Amino acid sequence: MIGFEYARARTVADAVREMAGSPGAKFVAGGTNLVDLMKMDIERPTKLIDVARLPLGTVEETAEGGLRIGALVRNTDLAYHPSVERRYPVLASALMAGASQQLRNMASVGGNLLQRTRCAYFYDIATPCNKRGPGSGCSAMDGLNRMNAILGTSEACIAVHPSDMCVALAVLEARVHVTGPRGERVIALSDFHRLPGDTPQRDTSLETDELVTAVELPAQGFASNYTYLKIRDRLSYAFALVSVAVGLDLEGGTIKGARFALGGVAHKPWRDAEAEAVLRGRAPNEATFAEAAGIVLRKAKGFGHNSFKIDLARRAIVRALSQAARGTPQSQSNKKIA
Repeated sequence: MIGFEYARARTVADAVREMAGSPGAKFVAGGTNLVDLMKMDIERPTKLIDVARLPLGTVEETAEGGLRIGALVRNTDLAYHPSVERRYPVLASALMAGASQQLRNMASVGGNLLQRTRCAYFYDIATPCNKRGPGSGCSAMDGLNRMNAILGTSEACIAVHPSDMCVALAVLEARVHVTGPRGERVIALSDFHRLPGDTPQRDTSLETDELVTAVELPAQGFASNYTYLKIRDRLSYAFALVSVAVGLDLEGGTIKGARFALGGVAHKPWRDAEAEAVLRGRAPNEATFAEAAGIVLRKAKGFGHNSFKIDLARRAIVRALSQAARGTPQSQSNKKIA
């Protein structure tokens, strides 16, 4: 591992000042992703600014009836928080589907938002990767790309975003609060993560000197008809081949409102407004769900090893929407698919 400076921030303002005065620095909290990247010589920060003791570890009600989740709330604590379990169970389920218990105990909400791709070529510094070295090429295009993207890809990158939590946040239409030298701002979750385009080295719209301080959830939480379905190679401690988070609002046997997002298929959690719109006013049945799945995947493109994901995603969408419509969400303790 490289040598680096270390500083512990006492306040948010202190953290922002430290970052502004230290080009090449990185914030660190749980470190469950950053430290691995440093060990593998992918990230080479000149300085680590420890934000783990900042007062950003609470979950609070908002005036609008939602929740404000501090960036330093641990994933385990959030998953078991009474308000999240009761009002936003799709988020609790997604959190419990991720990583291992030990990692969830350390990982923070802010860090989860910012975790980097697990593309094998991104981690292999002996191979070209446009995320590591812009302009060097994408080894995954013609390589072993089984885990890679089928939606929103570019000629520069076919990496996928690895988070489970963020797929649920996309369905909940969360907002991300950040602060930096230019002040505070709020970013819609849909705008926070980026598609690769010709700048795949940029995962998010966050500036390098900005700190995530909180995630805000709106009042609508889909407490009754929801699910988080994660399809993976093994039942624990594995990233999604395809995942689907769903929230439905049903009224009189009809879909009044619908949101669903896919993970494991793109550079960001993937939603399709047209597919969601086709569900509204329709009966919650397999034919309706299959039509929505077809719309989402109409532009999907496989790259050889990952072409199976297109059909897998289609079946996963239908299954997840069916689970949510029945009110039988996928269990994360008994992972047999409902």
